[in-house]
Amino acid sequence: MQPTVVQSEHPQLSRVISKPAPAVGGLYAYYVLGVLFVVYIFNFIDRQILAILLQPIKEDLQISDTALGFLTGFAFAVFYTFAGLPLARLADRWVRRSLIALSLVTWSVMTVASGLSRGFTDLALARIGVGIGEAGATPPAHSLLSDYFPPEKRATALALYASGIYVGVGLGFWLGGWINDAYGWRAAFLVVGLPGVAMALLVRLTVREPVRGMSEHQPVSTRGYTIKETWRFFASLPAGRFLGLAAGFHAFVGYGLGTWIPAFFVRLHHMTPGELGLWLSWITALGGASGAFLGGWIADRWVRREPRARVYVSAVGVLLNIPFIVASVLLADHRLALLCYLPASICSTLWLGPTFAIVQDLVPPAMRAMGSAVFLFIATIIGMGAGPQVVGILNDWIGTPDAIRYSLLYVAIVMNLFAAWFFWLAGKTLVEDLEAKKRL
Repeated sequence: MQPTVVQSEHPQLSRVISKPAPAVGGLYAYYVLGVLFVVYIFNFIDRQILAILLQPIKEDLQISDTALGFLTGFAFAVFYTFAGLPLARLADRWVRRSLIALSLVTWSVMTVASGLSRGFTDLALARIGVGIGEAGATPPAHSLLSDYFPPEKRATALALYASGIYVGVGLGFWLGGWINDAYGWRAAFLVVGLPGVAMALLVRLTVREPVRGMSEHQPVSTRGYTIKETWRFFASLPAGRFLGLAAGFHAFVGYGLGTWIPAFFVRLHHMTPGELGLWLSWITALGGASGAFLGGWIADRWVRREPRARVYVSAVGVLLNIPFIVASVLLADHRLALLCYLPASICSTLWLGPTFAIVQDLVPPAMRAMGSAVFLFIATIIGMGAGPQVVGILNDWIGTPDAIRYSLLYVAIVMNLFAAWFFWLAGKTLVEDLEAKKRL
């Protein structure tokens, strides 16, 4: 077995680790997947706990829905996406596990700072800090997992990693609601933020850096790609452009609902954050995690016969998502409405593993973290940035007591239809675009 080598065009960043390289797809690869899965849980607990706390924060700090939309949307998303590009370039040239550990410490500390906020400005600055910290996690994690797992298992591995989103959101809903009811919204930020520092040590001390491209069993160029080169290459591929737009419009729905559905049930169904958090915790965790896994598992098996299978799985999931969301928003009984949110969560997450796998397959190994960051930039600016913000603006613009119902209904139907259309367009050139990296 060969020693693990971290390659870089800069000699001072190159290093050789004396331990033998772990087997691709072996037991240690699954350990790394498990560790990164837990990191992603922390990522989304700290990112989305704000959603279950919107109403008590609104009442305490006396701010509008538009301002809350900014806190949950652009205050996070703009800095998350713009910081993600240089951090992903660093990940393609430096030690990825160390970058993930440093990022985890940063966003955990800023989550704690959120609980110490004295007003809107303090909370906005803390959210910006969380966004910058979390920007350094997913691109290097995608790159690591793509080296640890072969192409034929990549959608499943990335889907399992992505399921950490929904476990994290579910835990955030439960912990945030329960702690808010018992101790107040500030304590919730403190409790969920502090454990991330210990998790960062586990990442740094136990995750080994693999040879880049080892899952393809081929030599990898040591050259580094610039942000401009990655953007140009990704934008030159029709499948890349359309995948980014499809993910962005579907994330518009996901983040819009993920942020405002707690306020919807608190305002219109008169549930407490603690009661609602208990419901949403298992619905989000079970529905989201199972949907993400199923999407990757089905796509990895179907793609052996149909090269466009990953796009088809994504498009079907988006379309099936629509009727369940409509039912959840319109039903008068809060229990039935919440139960309809379970299949909606399953369908809305089928796209994650297949789409992330396509992005990793479209770019060469030395561009994987950057490719992931470019894709997430497009999806996050449209989805995380605009989704919560637009719903908040629509709530204030409609101005009626049940305005939030119609805001969510409009966003779910229109944006999901756009997403399905862009997934279909991506499939038209996918086979040809997968060969483009060979010309670099």
